[in-house]
Amino acid sequence: MDNLYEDYSAGILDNCEPPCLSLYMPTHRQHPDNQQDPILFRNLVKELEESLLKQYSRREVDQLLEPATALMDDREFWNHSLDGLALLIAKDFSRIYRLQLPTPKIAVVANSFHLKPLMYTLQSIDRYQVLGLNQEEVKLFEGNRNALDEIELHPDVPRTLKEALGSELTEPYLNFRSPGGVRGSQTVAFHGHGSKDEEMAVDAERFFRAVDKAILEHHSKPSGLPLILAAQSEHHHMFREVSNNPFLVEESLDVHPDSLASIDELRERAWKLMEPRYLARKDTLVEQYAIANSQDLAGDHLKQVAQAVAVGRVATLLIEANRQVPGRIDEATGAIEYGEMDHPEVDDVIDDLAALALKMGGEVAILPADQMPTETGIAAIYRY
Repeated sequence: MDNLYEDYSAGILDNCEPPCLSLYMPTHRQHPDNQQDPILFRNLVKELEESLLKQYSRREVDQLLEPATALMDDREFWNHSLDGLALLIAKDFSRIYRLQLPTPKIAVVANSFHLKPLMYTLQSIDRYQVLGLNQEEVKLFEGNRNALDEIELHPDVPRTLKEALGSELTEPYLNFRSPGGVRGSQTVAFHGHGSKDEEMAVDAERFFRAVDKAILEHHSKPSGLPLILAAQSEHHHMFREVSNNPFLVEESLDVHPDSLASIDELRERAWKLMEPRYLARKDTLVEQYAIANSQDLAGDHLKQVAQAVAVGRVATLLIEANRQVPGRIDEATGAIEYGEMDHPEVDDVIDDLAALALKMGGEVAILPADQMPTETGIAAIYRY
């Protein structure tokens, strides 16, 4: 599966050789609900096909849709769904992302990729990561208030102490016992005393240092998400002593994930820790807009905001999740040309506006409709 954070931060989704195909749909994790997902997928691909045939030949359309048609009967693919699916296609290019948030059904052919559902994943302020750690292995989870899943570690992140240190690992680590107790707690009792114990403590410190560096470089920096440490309490001090990760939050979970009955229990504990941060961040954004608006440094009219974004005047842009305005933006002037979404050269104005705001150095936050400070689907805080 493609890595959304790496692709987005690298900017490879910003430029697309038209036609650019964007397909989004909600999916289901469990049987029998997931049996309907391939049917919906076929219907959305059919919409893309019909839109493309308005301007392109059958041969060109079939070639473009090859990455989509390859998934239609891939039973293994559909048996490992999360809550949403994104498929982006252009000439000699395709990306597939499984998402932890349900997305609206969208099938768009345009001059650029429709990215707002992905930005919702990237910019939603309720997201976080959990680092499950003991002296033997590392696991990483990512989620929000409603879902948490273990994610694949980057190849450069060491999974185990032995993988991190290799031949430099102190020999007694190869012969240890785990005392009884809670499953997966991995409280290690070492054979030997004195210098060997000290060497093994040094090994653990080196392992934690290697993990911290790799997680920061390959997961925290690309995602920008808060990181929660989930580990037995005796490991907290050592890891925090060696950590240089600015995304590591002060609060921790005093339990290793393997000690819990389910991943949902881990999500509940993590969200209890993260919820105050989320509420504070949301309230701060809304308050900042209200203050800026009272000083004539804010706006919610689409045309005026678009012009302000184009000249780099917007510091923070709040946009409503799932709101769409069919049309195109002139990135040089911010001028809006409205249209119909089924036209192959028409995209979503709000989607394009968010992408342009990020390109101009602004911040974008996507909020549910009931938490937006305006009713227009957009709220901008100006720099001047």
